[in-house]
Amino acid sequence: MNFKGKTVLITGASSGIGKACAEEFAKKGANLVLAARQYVTLCEITADLEKRYPVKAIAVSADVSKEDDCEQLVRQAMATFGGIDILLNNAGISMRALFSELDLSVLKKLMDVNFWGTVYCTKYALSEIQKTKGSIIGVSSIAGYRGLPGRTGYSASKFAMNGFMESLRTELLHTGVHVMVACPGFTASNIRVTALSADGESHGETSMDEGKMMTAEQVAADIVKGVISRKRTLIMGGQGKLTVWINKLFPALADKLVFNHFTKEKKALIK
Repeated sequence: MNFKGKTVLITGASSGIGKACAEEFAKKGANLVLAARQYVTLCEITADLEKRYPVKAIAVSADVSKEDDCEQLVRQAMATFGGIDILLNNAGISMRALFSELDLSVLKKLMDVNFWGTVYCTKYALSEIQKTKGSIIGVSSIAGYRGLPGRTGYSASKFAMNGFMESLRTELLHTGVHVMVACPGFTASNIRVTALSADGESHGETSMDEGKMMTAEQVAADIVKGVISRKRTLIMGGQGKLTVWINKLFPALADKLVFNHFTKEKKALIK
């Protein structure tokens, strides 16, 4: 499928999966609206993409936890391109701390970015996507199907996203709008480095072996294929698919397996 003439809006586009998705859509000819808080980095990315591909890309500084920023983001996309064909809700942050030791402000921040950021952007882009019969994608996680220890806020925010997207899909069932939830397994990116600790500060280091994970580029390629085939749900990676399957059929076993898995991470929180 050629996306030439289509407009794709991507949040959290300055690194990781968002940046990789920008590259993947640019390869297929899509114009891009890239949003994140790191405006200078976004400008470098857009300039690079425009240099290498016959597309137009703009950078928009936006904090998706702020409703006004999300509204202005959509307005900027409309002012520049006159329409939105694909909204990729990718912006997200993680955490690593036991709930018993956690400042509750950390959970609120996770919900504000991961859940409310998706809600805000979708709300303001929805009418335009209905006109184009386009796609709304939420980049969730296996943690949205199976709660993970030390990630209470992250799992809760992704469960919330999954429920929101499922409800929205049903509401839009006969409108021609495509709604997809994309759930990568563990992906090599900086999300674990920037994960919030119990007091809300970034950990500054990963807790896992990044070399054994899916790459952001692999995830991006799967997401674009999912958009092309208009998939409903995209669960990625063998480990992710197995986790969802076991959790659905044998939840008590999943508790034990997940517990054991997380006792092996660096500086494990559970033992």
